[in-house]
Amino acid sequence: MTSGPDETPEQTDDSTEEPAEPTPLLTLADGLPALIDTSDALTAYCTALAAGSGPVAIDAERASGYRYSGRAYLIQLRREGAGTALVDPVAFDSLAPLAEALEGTEWILHAATQDLPCLTELGLYPSALFDTELAGRLLGYPRVGLATLVETLLGFRMKKEHSAADWSTRPLPASWLEYAALDVEVLVELRDRLADELVETGKAEWARQEFDALRAFEQTPRTEAWRRTSGLHRVRGRRSLGAVRELWHTRDEIAARRDVTPGRIVPDAAIIVAATAMPTDRAALLSLKGFHGRGAERYASRWIEALRRVAEMPESDLPTRAARVEGPPVPRAWADRDPVAADRLRIARDAVAALSAEHDVPAENLLTPDLLRRTLWAPPATRDPGELLDRVVDQLTTLGARAWQIALTAPVIVGAVIEADQIAAQAAASAAADPAQDDSAQDDSSSGSGSSDSDPVPSGS
Repeated sequence: MTSGPDETPEQTDDSTEEPAEPTPLLTLADGLPALIDTSDALTAYCTALAAGSGPVAIDAERASGYRYSGRAYLIQLRREGAGTALVDPVAFDSLAPLAEALEGTEWILHAATQDLPCLTELGLYPSALFDTELAGRLLGYPRVGLATLVETLLGFRMKKEHSAADWSTRPLPASWLEYAALDVEVLVELRDRLADELVETGKAEWARQEFDALRAFEQTPRTEAWRRTSGLHRVRGRRSLGAVRELWHTRDEIAARRDVTPGRIVPDAAIIVAATAMPTDRAALLSLKGFHGRGAERYASRWIEALRRVAEMPESDLPTRAARVEGPPVPRAWADRDPVAADRLRIARDAVAALSAEHDVPAENLLTPDLLRRTLWAPPATRDPGELLDRVVDQLTTLGARAWQIALTAPVIVGAVIEADQIAAQAAASAAADPAQDDSAQDDSSSGSGSSDSDPVPSGS
């Protein structure tokens, strides 16, 4: 029991209290394996891997924050009977032997969407997989990082000191390799513990459907990625916005060619400064306070060329403040554009939140906010409950929702659609029953030309 602010904590005899045992640090049971960077070594491990048993724990290390590409610079594997391997993919033109050895096995990954793209790039595709992070989410664990789950479920503390290392470094230090090997050391045990819990909670089939869907995961290309430039909200005017766009794309081209993260060429802050000032020559550009970075002076002519293009660009080619949005508008605009749809969204969100609490699953895992919005913004026209349910199921299936998600959320979506229509019908009936009140409201909104309480609120404000 925790004592209140004005209470005296219960006295204990410290002399008899046993000190808490520190959580043991996870170590490598078989020692640190040698880095595999030759064909002979790769062939030998692939033979052992194919002869092993059970699922294969897999992880990959990238050089996020240092390199433009998302390629893998190290692959870690572990399987019963084969032990742990650290494979240097940079040393090989092809990893076909590894792909062949992995054929038909279940992969265990933590946060699979992070590693699948770089593994796919190397020709490695899972026949089946188990994502320990996603399993943790489905089971309602509040924190699902690998280190947290390992400590919570297996009782080991993991090292964290090299999580942000530049894995493109060669040679890789032994301490880094040890850190990497530990990421797969107990992944099989963690998978088994989570799998048991999924069965116990009746969520094993949900997980199976999620894992099957993950096998086809592809990163969605970002549209108008330049709009993520930090500080963009401070830029005023379409031409300055156009300058941010041109400078961003110029930096992106340079970063891709050099395979370095864009911020190492010039930071976002430098782009904002240059786009706001719009200098016309090299000297003026380099004199700007805040225009710095390794590539500020080196690529000065490229920055000036980009700004010159913007200065000569027709107004019609310049970007607008608001991004082009495919699909439904942002939720805050729904009330102005379609009040009935806004009611549908409000009712459905509350119902999904209740489902989330009931099943101890995050709401976004029950159904992504994007799918919920798309379905509610343009629901099927029918209002027959049975037919509407069938059409909503078809709509969610087309959008990529899994069967277990549809079974839980389609009924609450149907309920939200019908209830919002009933609210609208009741409001219309009330207005019809008291037309004087409706006329008064219209008179108030149309009288006078100045600002008043009844002036319409701009969409999105």
